Amino acid sequence: MIKIYNWGRRKVYIALILLIIVISIGVLGFKFFSDYSWIDALYMTVITMSTVGFSEVHPLDDNAKLFTIFLIATSVSIFAYSVSVITEYIVSKNDPKRVQYRKTQKMIHQLENHIIIIGYGRNGKQAAVKLLAYSKPFIIIEKDSDVIERCQSDQLLFLKGNATEDDLLIQAGIKNADCLICTLPEDADNLFIVLSARQINKKLKIISRASQDTSYKKIRLAGADNVIMPDRIGGDHMASLVVVPDLIEFLDNLSIVGKRSINIEEVCFEDMFDDDRERTIRTIDMRSKTGCTIIGYKSPDGEYIVNPEADTILRPSSKIVVLGRPEQIELLNKEFNI
Repeated sequence: MIKIYNWGRRKVYIALILLIIVISIGVLGFKFFSDYSWIDALYMTVITMSTVGFSEVHPLDDNAKLFTIFLIATSVSIFAYSVSVITEYIVSKNDPKRVQYRKTQKMIHQLENHIIIIGYGRNGKQAAVKLLAYSKPFIIIEKDSDVIERCQSDQLLFLKGNATEDDLLIQAGIKNADCLICTLPEDADNLFIVLSARQINKKLKIISRASQDTSYKKIRLAGADNVIMPDRIGGDHMASLVVVPDLIEFLDNLSIVGKRSINIEEVCFEDMFDDDRERTIRTIDMRSKTGCTIIGYKSPDGEYIVNPEADTILRPSSKIVVLGRPEQIELLNKEFNI
């Protein structure tokens, strides 16, 4: 659509340029051949181009008549073309689809550090629900017009097209994006998109879906930071309900969606403290202040520690994972201004 829109604007520019050229030739011609004033020359040019049939300001000699014939022959078609192009452009600007497109483009230009979701199938919808719950800015690339028309809302920002095209990824703001979630059903498409996205933005975090075991390593090699296999996760979850049902049921009841029902929260060092001074878990005394328990720690190097000791040192760029009831998580956010 962007190419069509730009081409429509380009046609308007061409039409205006042709119109200005013809008017200039007509004004100069009548000025030269009939010695008209500038106003009279412009008047004669306009009535000649528009073929309204008004009489001449002054009688024309043979040279002026020949010039008028030339002007009529060359200008009528250009005048009609220019009027039709400009009229079409004005009407199209009021078209609902055009209005929605311009609104979408304006919102895209305002996005920064956002998430791009490729595909709005089952996995894409689940990703959108989670991001909405956390108020994360995101845009959805979907090529099915029916899906877009059915699901379009004020909360969901869609961009129509095929995400395998680099121009569309750039249009979605991939250079300023924070993360890309690729949920297409075909592994080949996911692989191609991951490869393209990694080339465009080296710092982009990429999460991709994979259906086949053979595709897992290929997508990782193409540049994906994480590759998720929904079928494997689903089968593993169902088997776990047989082996350790109470544990899985307990974990299922832990909510990580929504501000009011959340039980587990990931907190960055920079969100808790304004300086780079190192602290220990014992020093911050989170349990007594908020009631939350620190159950995990991720070091700046990416090392994970489950149930860290009280003497574990919290450093800049590290993260902690805390567990608590919703009201305790809310108190944590207030205590540390998160």
